[in-house]
Amino acid sequence: MNFSEIGRVIEALGKDRGIERAIVVKAIEQAFLVTARKKFGIQGEYETRYNPDDGDIEIFQYKNVVEDVRDPIVEIKLDAAKELDEDVEVGDQLGIKIENPNFTRVDVQTARQIIFQKVRDAEREILFAEFKHREGELITGIARRYERGNIIVDLGKADAILSRREIIPGEQFKTGDRIQAYLSEVVMTNRGPEIRLSRTSPMFLVKLFEIEVPEIQDGQIVIKSAAREPGFRAKIAVQSVDKDIDPVGACVGMKGSRVQNVVNELQGEKIDIVKWNDDIETFSRSALAPAEITNIMMDHEDQNMDVVVEEDQLSLAIGRRGQNVRLAAMLTGYKINIISKVKLQEKISRSVQNLLQVPGISETQAQVLVQHDIVAVGDLTVMSATELAGILSVSEDDAQKLINDTLAAVDSGTIDLQPEEEEELISASAVPTYRGLIDKKDGDDDDQSDKFSEAERRLREELAAFKLK
Repeated sequence: MNFSEIGRVIEALGKDRGIERAIVVKAIEQAFLVTARKKFGIQGEYETRYNPDDGDIEIFQYKNVVEDVRDPIVEIKLDAAKELDEDVEVGDQLGIKIENPNFTRVDVQTARQIIFQKVRDAEREILFAEFKHREGELITGIARRYERGNIIVDLGKADAILSRREIIPGEQFKTGDRIQAYLSEVVMTNRGPEIRLSRTSPMFLVKLFEIEVPEIQDGQIVIKSAAREPGFRAKIAVQSVDKDIDPVGACVGMKGSRVQNVVNELQGEKIDIVKWNDDIETFSRSALAPAEITNIMMDHEDQNMDVVVEEDQLSLAIGRRGQNVRLAAMLTGYKINIISKVKLQEKISRSVQNLLQVPGISETQAQVLVQHDIVAVGDLTVMSATELAGILSVSEDDAQKLINDTLAAVDSGTIDLQPEEEEELISASAVPTYRGLIDKKDGDDDDQSDKFSEAERRLREELAAFKLK
């Protein structure tokens, strides 16, 4: 049986598509192995070998040598086995070459389909491996068509998907347009590898700066974090390894040329370049620019900060539709609460007056308690004597007496437990943050791209739901 024609076709196909000859040969062997089982009995044991010298597929059927044959598909009588191999004994397994399998046209067609399926699977694996290691890179392709709002981008060897949610708001692409995007992830699906692109990811912003700023490529400047509201505004934090290099100035470029190239690619998105500082309070002040910050109260354990500003700086700190505070929160990784100085003073005054209802408490003590975030009578009743004594610098007995007097006054109705007033704060959540993605090194967990996509979706949901109180 000569299958050299099929062999040549498959090998040529493999060569054209970059598939190794060994993979094609293995596909041929597996295809005719399946065909042999269907023709000669699935309970039998078979082996197929591709003979490169004459282009033949050699099929061997293995049978157990026995005295009395019960199943001729898997057994052979000793006398017959001796004719093939005189040294064989009962209990041995003998491989018998099927000289003329008499495959029909249907059998050959079945084998052909299996071979092409194996080649397609191998091609998918090659494409997956080729693009998987390029995750996190910028990639350029040609827009070919729209499918349900998504753009199919031709990358040459494969097509990629730029989904509608990964397109910057207001962007329009026509067939044949060149598209530059961030390769966010490559996943294997039932239809083969799916290459997903993004133009809304903060990492797209980071990669554009890496191209435009040679100092970033050389490692003299490091991008520490980035945050975006695609198409509107972005913030990026940079740090210089070389003290003689101004990281902000290097990213801006001569007459703003470098940052302007990035802005043009992002459809006019406004970009704030912030100098990174390891001191989170100092960095937060820069992240909230151009607003001038009066005071910052940090809670490092809960990654929360209260930012106090003058009344005339409140709108600058919040930004248009809350953009400035949201981007600063993403940049720093902290939840940021913004309150004007006037509102803060009013709140402190109300809290002090509330605590002065407690019998035996002085105004000075009330102010000290407020400074420790004890702003209501209810807060005082749940404190321990040891904790209260430490705050007021009194004995535990005096502290316990103050707590007991407070509880008695509440029980008698002398003090009204007022419900907590709504804080007059403008808040922005710190999540999702993208610093971990920027710092990702080779060899990190492969599911980072999935986390990144989920963070992007959460960000969009958060922006849609956000409103100023």
